[in-house]
Amino acid sequence: MTELRITPWGEDDLELLRRLNQPAVRAHTGGPETDEQVIARHGRYTRGIEDGQMFAIVLPDGVRAGSVGYWPRVWRDEPVYEMGWAVLPEFQGRGIATAAVRAAVEAARARGDRRWAHAYPSVDNPPSNAVCRKAGFELLGPVDFEYPPGRLMRSNDWRLDLFVR
Repeated sequence: MTELRITPWGEDDLELLRRLNQPAVRAHTGGPETDEQVIARHGRYTRGIEDGQMFAIVLPDGVRAGSVGYWPRVWRDEPVYEMGWAVLPEFQGRGIATAAVRAAVEAARARGDRRWAHAYPSVDNPPSNAVCRKAGFELLGPVDFEYPPGRLMRSNDWRLDLFVR
């Protein structure tokens, strides 16, 4: 497994979020945001997500390689955690996203308040779908998923049981 740690999102992570806001990273999530949107997102991440958490992905040498997190949502009338991640292009293809998702799953699991974690990568995003598979999620099938708000995208619904190790 790839060596890394995840640290709660902090004030110093704005530049990381700006670096993640590029076409190569945001191609399957609505494209790059304006700087105002990035600053607003950073504020939400820094204040904390009620009943959830965003993290910076930190490599052993201290380099910040991306973000990962979980947040509450209701999916099919059930409270679940939604999970998401982004890795800078120069660090992709090394297992970093999978290791970070596994670490975030453990953080969500430790809360003990929701049975299921879901991820909804685009059906057209093979790397993110592979992360789900490698991290132990079960593919439930394609769904129409609203992201960004106001835009439907065809996604795969992946689910992981947080009550089972």
